[in-house]
Amino acid sequence: MTSTINDFQDRHLGLSQADREHMLSVIGLPSLDALLDATVPASIRMTSAMNLNSPVMEKDVLALLKSKFKSDVTRTSLIGQGYYGTITPPVVKRNVLENPAWYTAYTPYQPEISQGRLEALLNFQTMVTELTGLPLANASLLDEATAVAEAVAMAHRLHKGKSNNVLVDTNTHPQSIAVLRTRMEPLNVSIEFCSLEQMFTRITTGSSDSFFAAVVSYPGSDGHIAPEEQISDLVTSIHATNALAIAATDLLALTLIVPPGQLGFDIAVGSAQRFGVPMGFGGPHAAFMSTAMDHARALPGRLVGVSTDTAGRPALRLTLQTREQHIRREKATSNICTSQVLLANIAGMYGVWHGPEGLQRIATRAAGLATAAAQALTKSGIQVLHSTFFDTVAFQVADADAVVADARDKGFNIRKINDSVASFSIDETTELTHLNEFLAAIGSQPAANSETASIPSQRRDDFMAQRVFHDHRSEHEMLRYLRRLADKDLALDRTMIPLGSCTMKLNSTTEMEPITWPEFASLHPYVPEDESLGMRTVISELEQMLVSITGYDAVSLQPNAGSQGEFAGLLAIRAYHRSRGDEARTVCLIPSSAHGTNAASAAMAGMKVVVVKCDNDGNIDVADLAAKAESHSSTLAAVMVTYPSTHGVFEDSITTVCEIVHQHGGQVYLDGANMNALVGIAQPGKFGADVSHLNLHKTFCIPHGGGGPGVGPVAVRQHLAPFLPGDPLKDDQAVGPVSAAMHGSASIVAIPWVYITLMGAEGLRRATADAILSANYVAKKLENHFPVLYTGPNDTVAHECILNVAEVTQGTDITIDDIAKRLMDHCFHAPTMSFPVANTLMVEPTESESLEELDRFCDAMASIARELDDVRQGRIAASESPLHHAPHTIEDVVGEWNRPYSREQALFPLPYLRNRVYYTPVSRIDAAFGDRNLVCTCAPIEAYEQTLETATVHA
Repeated sequence: MTSTINDFQDRHLGLSQADREHMLSVIGLPSLDALLDATVPASIRMTSAMNLNSPVMEKDVLALLKSKFKSDVTRTSLIGQGYYGTITPPVVKRNVLENPAWYTAYTPYQPEISQGRLEALLNFQTMVTELTGLPLANASLLDEATAVAEAVAMAHRLHKGKSNNVLVDTNTHPQSIAVLRTRMEPLNVSIEFCSLEQMFTRITTGSSDSFFAAVVSYPGSDGHIAPEEQISDLVTSIHATNALAIAATDLLALTLIVPPGQLGFDIAVGSAQRFGVPMGFGGPHAAFMSTAMDHARALPGRLVGVSTDTAGRPALRLTLQTREQHIRREKATSNICTSQVLLANIAGMYGVWHGPEGLQRIATRAAGLATAAAQALTKSGIQVLHSTFFDTVAFQVADADAVVADARDKGFNIRKINDSVASFSIDETTELTHLNEFLAAIGSQPAANSETASIPSQRRDDFMAQRVFHDHRSEHEMLRYLRRLADKDLALDRTMIPLGSCTMKLNSTTEMEPITWPEFASLHPYVPEDESLGMRTVISELEQMLVSITGYDAVSLQPNAGSQGEFAGLLAIRAYHRSRGDEARTVCLIPSSAHGTNAASAAMAGMKVVVVKCDNDGNIDVADLAAKAESHSSTLAAVMVTYPSTHGVFEDSITTVCEIVHQHGGQVYLDGANMNALVGIAQPGKFGADVSHLNLHKTFCIPHGGGGPGVGPVAVRQHLAPFLPGDPLKDDQAVGPVSAAMHGSASIVAIPWVYITLMGAEGLRRATADAILSANYVAKKLENHFPVLYTGPNDTVAHECILNVAEVTQGTDITIDDIAKRLMDHCFHAPTMSFPVANTLMVEPTESESLEELDRFCDAMASIARELDDVRQGRIAASESPLHHAPHTIEDVVGEWNRPYSREQALFPLPYLRNRVYYTPVSRIDAAFGDRNLVCTCAPIEAYEQTLETATVHA
């Protein structure tokens, strides 16, 4: 392979030509082409280059991107409808959003090296519980519309009756209603829409088991806040029928109005966007869900809890992880794998920065301006629809289209609710002078400055009393707090994160820079088209790039996580079959090695999961697949496969698998999690697959952000294109939306756009080749210490390799956890553990890592293998070995020492580690203790210690 590498490609790829030649000599192959020939089946290899523009130099790319927006019109948004202007505190913007210590971190599945981001998430959870008045909150969901759907699905699972009917407030955001319809239809849940008055009548006159839940918007989508007594009576009547009450609410409003928990609601959901997270043309934004402690095991998404480490110190971890889809598969409570951690951290830090008093000041100002504007409208003879509201004023007009157009001509966007009602919303960024310009544009008198709010009942309790929301008022203290948290964690800015299937690759500074540009950050998702020309151009160009890369015919960027992309792909298959009259096609074949989200997504899409065996080499058992396709021939909807396989191998049988399924009328869903091994080498859309989702937070450089954001676009062949996700604000579509905004997490699509534009076709192909080279190099270097479990016909692997830990630890009493924790003492995050095979480590180095870093990892694994050998040879007992006691904290090592190995071996197992700058803040965390004693909000350390001591007595 030869090419001219431009400046960016040379910096994105971690290997020099000399490095490649050395690595090939270790592997025993003469060239990269020879490696690809030995690894990738000839039947699927591309014979021509991808149809991409020539790569752009790094110094020119941002100017090119900026030029896309030159024709955009700019107006002030007063639309509201769940999206609001906000001010990201500069100290948070610079030190979280723009800080690679935060945005390159992985999901905190290894909690000992994730204490900083876990504490930040605990702040978010605590803030949500305090504001909603419910005791338990998760660590974020994908967006408000998804959260509403998740809450209804959760209520359906919790309900003891047989009803499949949910009541939904008509005054709910239309995008939430649209996503709810999409999500409920495959589950055969019917939705009955009614006003609050109709809902009360329906409940009090209907049978006791006629519905399982009711969704109430509080405040309503048009701004109305019903009186406290009315809401409380409604919730009481809902409970009288044994149904659950769900509140769709607004965090800022809850600083002033009575919270849902005090009104008796069982679940509260909404968006934390207006807490410092830019609108971003729809995302990414952190949604929230809070509920009663009794419902902890039904709560979707991740949940941070307090536990203890081996020394009895309080320590944080993800708790109740057996709820997650990776374990429960088709029985999972949700298919969500990526949450919105980075955005939740920003929202939580917004609460830390402002505290309860600051939040109330912001809310009071917005509510006061809204009230003043409503009074001005009334004085001008314009009828205001409601007397009580928070920040949104709905008003009666003769022609809403004309009023909206007049406001637009004067530089303001407002919302049309129906033909005779319009509304406008006030937010943190609204200035009185601009508000009065808008009022003049619609023929109203000006508003007077006011802090008197038109809300029905003031909140009467103290909230957010925890010290963290009071101790960081000065920028100096906030800056140091953020630095202390970041210093507790390992992220890509410190070390390789060799996680198989998760592709933790370089997120370059140039790629990241545009996300804070106003062109990307400040745009409301429902603006007129003349304001979003640039954004939609970038989105369209990225979609076409992904078409060229994958070989499919159409792409939708709407899914805001890989899980949502899976769901959207399966919905497309389902709708396609139905359009042909094949409604009986509901069976989805899934290999036993598949990602857990696959089975969960299939169940969500109303499909029946049938598991296909894998053979002794980890490949799909083609005979079993053929037999099951035959037996379900008339009902076969799809097969879900991952390629290269979850076992890290290019299976020769992939085209045969596709042919078998097609012969029986099914569609082929190819999970794009391993696309980093395919780009420029093979195209799923050309070798037999019908649909894939892609993880832009893996292959295409959007950072993981501690567990989110993600983007999971869905790519399809032409016959499935009519069934891509629909517009949340339009009716009568073949398939409804899966996210609240048409283009999902649009503000971060600049990252893959810049990456692909800089790399070009040959650069992307070289990146794939280097990723495969690095994985094979690691496999070869470690084969004498940790044998590779699966290889292809020529003893090579794809872009990741599975190390057989079980074989090495057999008979030693050393566990895979011991190895993972000992890697922390070498300043590494562990590879993917026990997936897809128990007691294995799946290693994916990516093309961005240098030879030096690859060798450092191999040296660490070899050092661990020697410590394992010490146990195997009887030189030290497993229970006394450094492996068993890892990770080692400074506090433990400088204290009393009576272990049979030295302090030096504990902290410096390799000589170069004497210069290490990272040490775990806690020792190994007791996972079971945290699950038994659920503490999921923040408190002073003394309070934790007291709680944990009490729990220990009762455990």
